[in-house]
Amino acid sequence: MSKLKGKVAVVTGGNSGIGLAVAKQFIEEGAKVYITGRRQAELDKAVAAIGPSAVAIQTDVSKLADLDKLFAQVKAEEGRIDVLMLNAAFGEFQTLGEITEDNYDAHFNTNVRANIFGLQKALPLLPKGASVIITGSIAGSSGIPNFSVYGATKGALRAFVRSAIVDLKDRGIRVNILAPGHTSTPALDRLVPVEYQDQALTSTVPSGRLGTPEDMAKAALFLASDDSSYVNGAELVVDGGVNQI
Repeated sequence: MSKLKGKVAVVTGGNSGIGLAVAKQFIEEGAKVYITGRRQAELDKAVAAIGPSAVAIQTDVSKLADLDKLFAQVKAEEGRIDVLMLNAAFGEFQTLGEITEDNYDAHFNTNVRANIFGLQKALPLLPKGASVIITGSIAGSSGIPNFSVYGATKGALRAFVRSAIVDLKDRGIRVNILAPGHTSTPALDRLVPVEYQDQALTSTVPSGRLGTPEDMAKAALFLASDDSSYVNGAELVVDGGVNQI
């Protein structure tokens, strides 16, 4: 498999869940992959699972200095980024009426600020033909109880991408959103205990199951590769049909 042969990819939040599966998929397709995460121990486990083709850089994407450090290392070692997947995210339930300033800041700093500045700071390394993938969510276009701040961040990303592709038109850089539905990840398990997932989530999905990180990785590969060379500014929803009902 060689859809990304010789490519250099960066996957933020690549230490677990969707990001980890994407990193594995990209490497299987020939890319060199840099992954980020906030906790070094989890990054070490991820590299052990992925293999020696992965490079882990401890990064808090909400901190601009950490983004500078990340892209400086990639520039020094590879000089370019062919595929940038801005995947790191934060989400927790908070009832409207009880939303705190800290909750708001945690969501918007990781889910919006980090992606806008992540793309901006990566621009000098993105050549013509580069693909940028931002992880969105079906929460950005449909209501989920007690998840309004998270949903607002993902809706903001959708609006951001629409304008970003116009700004980057002359650079030949594509930017797309990958919007997962209910996906079986450690992050989901923290939000909804496994024993409640069938009743609360799986029962709502027309495809009859939760998504897997590997489902999302295959969709990310499409957006990363030349197979999607005429796809730009799109939101690729991968949710088993739940957002259609």
